[in-house]
Amino acid sequence: MDLKFVSELEERFVRYARIDTQSDESSPTSPSTDKQYDLLRLLVDELESIGAQDVMLTDYGAVLATIPATVMTSTPSIAFLAHVDTAPAFNGSGVKPIVHRSFDGGEIVLPDDPNVVLSHHQSPYLAGKLGEDIITASGTTLLGADDKAGVAIVMTMAHHLLRTPVIAHGPIRIGFTPDEEIGRGVHANLPRDLNARFAYTLDGGELGEIVYETFSADKATVHVQGVSIHPGQAKDKLVNALHLAAKIVNTLPHMTLTPETTDGRQGFIHLYNLSGTAANAVLHFILRDFEEDKLQAQGELLQQVCATVQSTEPRAKITCDITPQYRNMRYWLETDMRPVDLAREACRQLGIETFYAPTRGGTDGSRLTEMGVPTPNLFTGMQAIHGPLEWISLQDMARATEMCIKLAQLWCDTQPGE
Repeated sequence: MDLKFVSELEERFVRYARIDTQSDESSPTSPSTDKQYDLLRLLVDELESIGAQDVMLTDYGAVLATIPATVMTSTPSIAFLAHVDTAPAFNGSGVKPIVHRSFDGGEIVLPDDPNVVLSHHQSPYLAGKLGEDIITASGTTLLGADDKAGVAIVMTMAHHLLRTPVIAHGPIRIGFTPDEEIGRGVHANLPRDLNARFAYTLDGGELGEIVYETFSADKATVHVQGVSIHPGQAKDKLVNALHLAAKIVNTLPHMTLTPETTDGRQGFIHLYNLSGTAANAVLHFILRDFEEDKLQAQGELLQQVCATVQSTEPRAKITCDITPQYRNMRYWLETDMRPVDLAREACRQLGIETFYAPTRGGTDGSRLTEMGVPTPNLFTGMQAIHGPLEWISLQDMARATEMCIKLAQLWCDTQPGE
């Protein structure tokens, strides 16, 4: 393993992780938060400083750049992408990355909250990381490896290719997107602006993981409008929107079709936000399944439940709006597995054992694939994401960097029409 990658990855990742870039679903802008620009503009400066070409920050908050080809053959243009935002699910402000060198296999107590203890009991993958350098946060924030690990890997790869022109590769595009965590990372103009035939997102987990199947996803918003009146005069007049919202929740399946009762290839209906008053309430759901017919059935079930509760109280008004988010990338990739096969070959040549598992989530690659740019997802090493126990191995990140460089070389031998 090239130790210089470890050193550069540590410096980049720790620096990026300290920048608060949480996205905000309630914001209509793109990016959804101005603070994402703190990292986006930094990446523009760094790409220019290492010699990347065509560096730009789009009006929708994506950073794009080119690593020029070092060969004259007609090689397909490929892209490597990562997202800069971190999840709004847990505190992302004031992140203090800690590097635990040469992990000895024991418990890692995080100093800002001694009750937060990382061990192989809750994270079995950690048991295989003896002697590696583990990065965590300090116990009161997420780390942001999702996906600043991907950002650091792509930047380190770009830096290496630009300073090592003897490596044969075709045109390579670099992309850093905002708002992936809230499902808005792929703007309608991104496929055109990216200008790549194939792409990869660096947004995966364990060493060797190659993902070409994700959930299909819809979002549902249920509005409940009741009848408001002073509670002292409410008899036979008040229609409490919160009570009706509770009926909707209680009528939906609880022992099946929820995230906490499903795994593997099972889908779910997830209520993730409920707010309101006796007059009006709003329920936010996400619907997930690997198969479109089952996803559609989930939406129909939710609409049926809303209609049933509506029928019990005609004075109320209940609406259920379902919005498509992304679709399983397998639907398109299974017709052309070249990007997956080459990722496997890159790992094979580096002595990395690959594995495949359908991802119970989505990536920017889900939308890009649907929009015509086949984009499987590759490992970074990130673990226990979106919470205080999030961690990553620098050595896993170094292996991911090596894989990306090898991929660039392998695509050099592939013709556009193959």
